[in-house]
Amino acid sequence: MATLIRRHLVLALSATVVAGCAVGPNYKRPETATPPTFRGAAAEGDRSLADLAWWDVYRDPHLAQLIRASLTGGFDARIAAARVSESRAIAAQVHGQLFPGLGYEANADRGRNAQLGNPYTLGNGSTASGFDGYLGAAWELDLWGRVRRLDEAARSQYLASEEGRRAVLLSLVSDVATAYYDLLELDEELAIANRSTESFGNSLKLFNRQLEGGTVSRLDTATAEAAMATSAARIPDLERRIAIKENQISVLIGANPAPVVRGAGLSDLPPPPDVPAGLPSALLERRPDVREAEYAAMAANARIGVTVGGFLPRIGLSALLGGVSPQLDSITSRQAGLWSFGGQATGPLFQGGGLRGQYEQSKQEWEAAKLQYQQAALNAFGDVANALVTRQKLGQVREQQERAVVAYGEAVSLSTQRYAAGKASYYEVIQSQLELFPAQVALAQTKRDQFTAVVELYKALGGGWNRSNADWAGTGAR
Repeated sequence: MATLIRRHLVLALSATVVAGCAVGPNYKRPETATPPTFRGAAAEGDRSLADLAWWDVYRDPHLAQLIRASLTGGFDARIAAARVSESRAIAAQVHGQLFPGLGYEANADRGRNAQLGNPYTLGNGSTASGFDGYLGAAWELDLWGRVRRLDEAARSQYLASEEGRRAVLLSLVSDVATAYYDLLELDEELAIANRSTESFGNSLKLFNRQLEGGTVSRLDTATAEAAMATSAARIPDLERRIAIKENQISVLIGANPAPVVRGAGLSDLPPPPDVPAGLPSALLERRPDVREAEYAAMAANARIGVTVGGFLPRIGLSALLGGVSPQLDSITSRQAGLWSFGGQATGPLFQGGGLRGQYEQSKQEWEAAKLQYQQAALNAFGDVANALVTRQKLGQVREQQERAVVAYGEAVSLSTQRYAAGKASYYEVIQSQLELFPAQVALAQTKRDQFTAVVELYKALGGGWNRSNADWAGTGAR
């Protein structure tokens, strides 16, 4: 009997294979208007900054340690990994529908006017025992490919979750790097504020001595005191912002708020590698959010086939093999043998437009998913163009700000010399200092912006796309 069942199952499988293609449209990548080059970048081949690992882009060892901590202990990374595992489990459930379902059941009971839990039609007051046990098999013949489309949709959704995880990791790396550069810039601002407060304080002491000697007016001391107080007020505010930024980084790495260890100052960091952006056509294969949108479109396309399969009959096979006996020791005898083999066909006749509605819904979901993919691609091109022009223009801004700082420093030196020679009041010195220190702050902010522009460019290009999950977890980082 088992041989007969296996023969029928093989014949059914052969029929399914012969059936071939699945119902519904096959996936085709939506068209995108891909530019030949990124705006603001010359054509330089397919070499790209995105090919580098993040630890080759962010060369500060303290920053690399923070990034590794965020990728292994940060809640964003752990939540994304859990969602991938969930999606993988769902895909495995759906994939199981491609294969026959096997099960077993066994019963044993003893009762009056009943056998195997079923009452006799006419009770005679007898007490009897009953035993049965059997194996069952059921399988939907996927003649039209409905189940295969279900499997395709679930698999695509799982792959989309994988890309979603990569997008989360890339964003996490970028967030930690940006916060770290913000922290270094605040450190530099604090150092400038301390220097300016000390400088204005020295001026105030000098003016107070001169005021006592009657050589200067109260205007000089009042001006120096106001300048010192204004500069001193910035110190606790900067310390507050530094603590908040450290707390932000701590949360990103999954730790309680605490001070953050940093190494070289912003001005002493090694410059990021100067690597071109690469080809726009390759961006569609690198950006995890674009790839996630494409897998979501694949899933939506497959679900059209699922709804088309709903119009067609579902054909299934079922088999039963076992034994039934009032005596346990006789359940394996030939007389106690139980078997059956059958086929079923079910299908809709009238659903009041429900199936048509499901089909139209799946088509519109595909249209929306296609548009979302095209939008994601367009946003990606825009992000790269923005990052490129920002990086280029910030270099010009820094050049001019460095000139301004040098000129203001020279003005402070000259005004100090003029004051010492008795050719000018110290009011000129204070005014020169009031112009120098904001210029130094602006220069520090531009230095920070140059580093964060590289962060944004690396993120926009889908940096680290060719790295394994182990590398993303930081095990390959130096």
